[in-house]
Amino acid sequence: MKKHSIGILLALFLLNCTERKETVTTEKEQSLPNIVWLVAEDQSPERFAMYGDSTISLPNLESLALDGVTFTNAVAPVPVCAPARSAIITGMYPTTLGTHNMRTYSPWKGKYNEPLLELSSYSPIVPQGTRMFTEYLREKGYYTANGPKEDYNFERTDAAWDESSNERHWRKRKGEQPFFSVFNFGVCHESGIWKKGDSTLYVSPESVSVPPYFPDTRIVRHDIAVNYSNLKRMDDQVGEIIKDLKEDGLYENSIIFFYGDHGGPFPRHKRALYDTGLKVPLIIKFPKNKNGGSKDDRLISFIDFAPTVLSLAGIEPPKVMQGVAQFGKYEVTDKPQYTFHSSDRFDELYDRLRAVRSARYKYIKSFNTELPHAIPVSYREQMPLMQELNTLYAEGKLNEAQSLWLRAPKPEEELYDLQNDPYELNNLADNPELQDTLNHLRNVLEDWMKKTNDLGKYPEKELISQWLPNGEQLSLPPLQMEDHGDSIRLITKKTDATIVWKQSQDSIWNIYTVPLPKNFSFEAKAERIGYKDSEILTYVP
Repeated sequence: MKKHSIGILLALFLLNCTERKETVTTEKEQSLPNIVWLVAEDQSPERFAMYGDSTISLPNLESLALDGVTFTNAVAPVPVCAPARSAIITGMYPTTLGTHNMRTYSPWKGKYNEPLLELSSYSPIVPQGTRMFTEYLREKGYYTANGPKEDYNFERTDAAWDESSNERHWRKRKGEQPFFSVFNFGVCHESGIWKKGDSTLYVSPESVSVPPYFPDTRIVRHDIAVNYSNLKRMDDQVGEIIKDLKEDGLYENSIIFFYGDHGGPFPRHKRALYDTGLKVPLIIKFPKNKNGGSKDDRLISFIDFAPTVLSLAGIEPPKVMQGVAQFGKYEVTDKPQYTFHSSDRFDELYDRLRAVRSARYKYIKSFNTELPHAIPVSYREQMPLMQELNTLYAEGKLNEAQSLWLRAPKPEEELYDLQNDPYELNNLADNPELQDTLNHLRNVLEDWMKKTNDLGKYPEKELISQWLPNGEQLSLPPLQMEDHGDSIRLITKKTDATIVWKQSQDSIWNIYTVPLPKNFSFEAKAERIGYKDSEILTYVP
C-alpha cells in the first residue's frame, strides 16, 4: 500500500513537470496572481504625462496609470542597464554581487568584452544563497517567461525561466498555470537617438522643452524630439501586450508593473548619479485596479522588486536579499528611508562614485575627482547631442549650468536639495547651514558600504583573479545519485546550487524538488551563478 501511494505521488509529480503532458491546475495555483512586467529601456519619468509632461500623448501608459498607482520616487541603484538588471533579478546590490561594472558577462562573444582593458567576459561568484528570484516562482508553480533581453552581468541559470526569447508569451503556459512574464522594449534605448534620428518625428522639435543643463540648439531639440517619438513607438508596443491581456480576460486581476530600467538616454542622464540617471517611471496596476489613478511617494529601489514580487506571490523573500517587500503577504512595516547608488566602470572607463538619497537630499561621493562626470564613453559619443555638448564646451559657449557636468576636476562631495533644486545644479556641500545634513548622509553612506561589502574598492582585475583562478571559471562538482527504491535522489555537494533536470527530448529544464522515478530516462545538472554547470548526469533505467 505504501509503495502504491508513492507511485501515485510520483505520477502526479511527472504530470506537473513533464512538458509533454497536460497540467492539472490546483485550487492553490488558481489563487496565485499573474504578474507582468513591461520594461522600457533608458527612460526618465519627466517625459511622461503621468509625471506632468503633456508634450506627447502615450495613451496606453496613461490608461494604465489611471488603473494603477504611479510612484514618484522609484530609483535604480546603478544608472546603466546590466548592473541595474543584476539588482532587479536578485534583490541585491551590484556592489555586493560583483556586478557593479558595465559590463562583466558578455554572451556576444567579444562585442562587449572591453578590449581596451584586456578583460574577458566573466560571471562574478555571487554571495552564498544568491539566486535569480524567478526560481522561487517556478518552484511555486509559476510559468516564467522573459524576453528578448537578459543582460544580468552574469550568465543566467537555466532554472530561472521556462522561456527567455523573442517568442515568450504567457499563452505558452499549461492550462491556467499562474505566470510571470517580462516584456522588454528596446525601441526607446539610448542608441535609438542616433539610429532613429532620420525616422518620423511625432513631435516638433520646436515644441519640446530643453532642461537648463543643455544648450537650446537645433541639434539638442531634435534629439529630444527623437526620444519622444521613440516613446510613442514603445507605447504602441505596450498597447499590444495590454490588448492581449484583455482579450484573454486576464487584465483586471493581473498585477502589471511598468518601469524604466534606469534614467533617460541622454548625457547627464544614463550613467549619472543625478536623478536624471537614477529616477525611473514606475506604475503598478494591482488586481481590480486597486487605488487606480493615485500617486505614491515612498522610496522604492530595484532591489525591492524581487522581494516584492515574491511577497505578492505568497513567498517569503530569502534572508540574503537586501531589498524589502513593499507589498504583498510579507510587506514590511518600516519602509526604507534611503536609497543607495553606485557608479564604477562604464564600458572602457572607470569612474567610481557612490550616493545616498533621502526623500529630500542626495549626497554624492567621488573617488576619482580628477575626472569630469562626463567621461568620454565611446558608445555615448555617437549621439549628436553629446557631440554638440563637446563642441560647444570646447568653444566656451556653454553657461555655468551647462558646463558643470563636463568640467574637471569634479567635487569630492556633492549635496543637493532635491525639493528646491530638482536638476541638482547647486552643490550645497560647503553650505554652513547644512553641515549636519552633510555629515549625517556621509556616515549613512559609509555605513552602507561597509555593511554591504562594497566590492568597488578592489581593482576589477583583482576580483577576477579571485573568481577565476588561473583565468578559468570554477566548475561545480558532479551530481551524486542515491537509490530510494522506486525513485532516484539527486545530491550536489555545493549546498546552495540548484539542481535542474529534463527528459532528453525536452528543451526546458525543470527545477528538482523531489526524487525522480526510476522508470524513465532523464538528464540532470547543478548550476550556480559564477560557476560552470556540473557535467550532465544521464540516467537510463
